[in-house]
Amino acid sequence: MTSEAKEWLEKAKSDFSDAEYNFKGNRYSLVAFLCQQAAEKALKALYVKKFKKLWKTHDLKLLAEEVGAPSKIIELATELIPAYLIARYPEFDEDYEEKEIKHLMNCAKEVIDWVEKNLQQ
Repeated sequence: MTSEAKEWLEKAKSDFSDAEYNFKGNRYSLVAFLCQQAAEKALKALYVKKFKKLWKTHDLKLLAEEVGAPSKIIELATELIPAYLIARYPEFDEDYEEKEIKHLMNCAKEVIDWVEKNLQQ
């Protein structure tokens, strides 16, 4: 794994850790955003490893497709996309329920775990 890919993966894990911390404080919009960011950074780590360059996009579905993710990972990544807009733009604001947030956290965790496994190959 290149040092740049490793840095992206570490950023992803840090964002996910921050999501877990904020979950305890019921900061659900922030948790959703951090889950989206964690998955994005993880996918960028694999993209950097595969293509030796960074792709500046926030579209998790496209990133997952480009790195050759299986359909399940593409679906999980796609479920995280709305969290980017909801957390950043007031007109998209949404009150998340705990169940929804747990689901988004699981999505992000699965994406990160899949990326980490593929970075080691």
